[in-house]
Amino acid sequence: MDDKIITISGKADGNRLDSRILEERIQEAVAGGYRQLTIQAFGQHGIGGRLWRAGNDPVHVKVEGYSGQRLGSLGFPNAVIEVDGPVSDDVCWLNAGAQIVVHGHAGNGACNAMAQGKVFVGGNIGSRGMTMTKQNPRFAPPELWVLGSVGDYFGEFMAGGVAVICGVNPQDPDNILGYRPLVGMVGGKVFFRGPHRGFSQVDARISPIEPAEWEWLTSSLELFLGRIGRTELLPGLANADAWQLIVARTPKEKTTRQRRAFTSFRADVWDKELGKGGLIGDLVSFDRSPVPLIPTGDLRRYVPMWENRKYKAPCEAQCPTGIPVHDRWRLVREGRVDEAVNLALSYTPFPATVCGYLCPNLCMQACTRQAERMSAVDITLLGKASISASLPQLPEISGKTIGIIGAGPAGLSVAWQLRLKGHAVTVFDTAGSIGGKIASVIPGSRIPESVVTAELERIRKAIPHVHLQQRLDRNDFERLLVDYDFLVIAVGAQKPRTLPVPGKELAVTALDFLKLSKAGNLTPGKRVVIIGAGNVGCDVATEARRLGADAIMLIDVQEPASFGKERRDAEAAGAVFRWPCFTREITSEGVILSTGEIIPADTVIISIGDAPDLDFLSEDVAIDKGFVQVNTHYQTAVPSVFAIGDAVKPGLLTDAIGSGRKVASAILKLIEGQPLERDLRPMIETRRVSLEYFDPRIAEFEDVDSCGAQCSSCGACRDCGICVAVCPQAAIRRMEMIPAGYEYKVDENRCIGCGFCAGACPWLYRVR
Repeated sequence: MDDKIITISGKADGNRLDSRILEERIQEAVAGGYRQLTIQAFGQHGIGGRLWRAGNDPVHVKVEGYSGQRLGSLGFPNAVIEVDGPVSDDVCWLNAGAQIVVHGHAGNGACNAMAQGKVFVGGNIGSRGMTMTKQNPRFAPPELWVLGSVGDYFGEFMAGGVAVICGVNPQDPDNILGYRPLVGMVGGKVFFRGPHRGFSQVDARISPIEPAEWEWLTSSLELFLGRIGRTELLPGLANADAWQLIVARTPKEKTTRQRRAFTSFRADVWDKELGKGGLIGDLVSFDRSPVPLIPTGDLRRYVPMWENRKYKAPCEAQCPTGIPVHDRWRLVREGRVDEAVNLALSYTPFPATVCGYLCPNLCMQACTRQAERMSAVDITLLGKASISASLPQLPEISGKTIGIIGAGPAGLSVAWQLRLKGHAVTVFDTAGSIGGKIASVIPGSRIPESVVTAELERIRKAIPHVHLQQRLDRNDFERLLVDYDFLVIAVGAQKPRTLPVPGKELAVTALDFLKLSKAGNLTPGKRVVIIGAGNVGCDVATEARRLGADAIMLIDVQEPASFGKERRDAEAAGAVFRWPCFTREITSEGVILSTGEIIPADTVIISIGDAPDLDFLSEDVAIDKGFVQVNTHYQTAVPSVFAIGDAVKPGLLTDAIGSGRKVASAILKLIEGQPLERDLRPMIETRRVSLEYFDPRIAEFEDVDSCGAQCSSCGACRDCGICVAVCPQAAIRRMEMIPAGYEYKVDENRCIGCGFCAGACPWLYRVR
């Protein structure tokens, strides 16, 4: 006998085995390596379920004789169960992926609470089939195929999956859907063929069958008929005009319909069917009107609160520029990709350059999906798409003037924001072109030059008044204080720091190295040592490799602070990191460490940071340790003068751009006579965000649409309508707001404080 095949009898010594004993023998056979099982059944329950011991190996179970209840219950995706004749109640109960073929009829409760898998029935089924089915969006929907018809209360509280009722030799030729089908349906689809006597119009509706749905139905029909051995029926069933489709109404659709009050239901349905005594009407006939024991209004134990946008999403809170990333993904979900692209221009003039290429993507690092070990939604895809963002329509110029000293990321950011609000800005810079380090220092390996060029050109159209190669002194600054209503210091950090060691003149600074390499005026040799292993040092290492260096070492006095793409690129270029290393001297041979060791080098590069050049500032502007002192609004000791970016504190490009936006906001408030305030909204707590609705298996996103679909929109309502669907008292309504938007309101006279809304809502509802 092949050790993969076994027959297990439901009898022993002429006596019927208990269901528990038969299941133990089945499980032992699977654990022993058997993958094809024939079960001679004598009414035992639960045959074919929970075959997890086979791992991912497919297991085929053929049932001969008479199967009892719950055939294939808790079935696993690896199992295929086939029954020659009929089956009893609850076939495929709680199925988690098994495929079950029944060549006869099935009893009541077929596919109760099924979540995955397929069930093929070659006859009819009893009452309450496909009740409380569900679908995890991470997996294919569960399917029930019935050749004949279904019994009463079919699809009760159906929450997902697909049912197909073919109407061949039905139990009742005039009604293939049975009595009161689809009551409480909230999800899924039902394809059917044949006459019916109605279904719950409150919960479901007829929908046209789209071409893609018909294509799926016809191809799947062929599979179904093949599994039950009735392929001769295919020509007759493949008639599109004979089929109809029922789908669940959305919560929004349900709110537009008048829901029956329970008192009306009791009078018109309950008492009419059962009499005044209800279920015990044969014993008593006294009035059994309900007594309102559950309080509403001020007496509620819990009061639901819909906290839409009360908290910042983690991505928005961690983005120095303050971009509402979740709103961009919302626009993508709504099919408004152009608006999603253009939205970033309200926050930064560099949406493609920074968000797409140069930013370490703090928003992705903060994404709540990562708390559940999911991949963060990839903002770089939308960032790179922002290269096509169009210049917003610029308002007329107001009477206010603002001077900005520095045409780098920080200066251009504040200039951009103020010009979008209608104020005249004039920019001064010592360089020959705008863009600061983005244009002059960052290697081409980090970002295509065409992207930087396109975004700088868009900025020039908005900000025409730029004075380049303008080196200011203190007298020039004093004059600017008089000429402009406000001044913004955004000079960046252009003075490279060096080491106070012998031979320092033999080294080149990182800033000079990157400028020369970008201009094509540098040959570093084969051996390069970089003193300072931060992200700028990593950029130097990557460029040195591109220019022909073979041996590249980055040394530091402490564990390197580099991270992200810059660190990965340097390591990919073959750079070696060493620490702690203390430099004693730089010679023509290389770097001499405090230990006396010589690290050979053709070129030594010092990358320990840069400092701002602030000699042109007046004495009234306070300086501390080489940086401009500012308050929380970036305001200096001179109220009309602000300072931002690396002139205040070294940071990321996004820090500089974000500080520019904040200063622009402060200046706008001062112009309008408003007090300076900060956005004090806290970040939503990660524990409040539920991610059960999303797919954890996605490792890499293909396009912006897939990103938008997987963004959970933390703190901002996705309008899923779950709260409306679960409220047992229909106390929650979606209200349209003028001129746009919506909100969910709770009728306190109907709300019983059960907390269902807060329990089901992915992140917004809470109770107090």
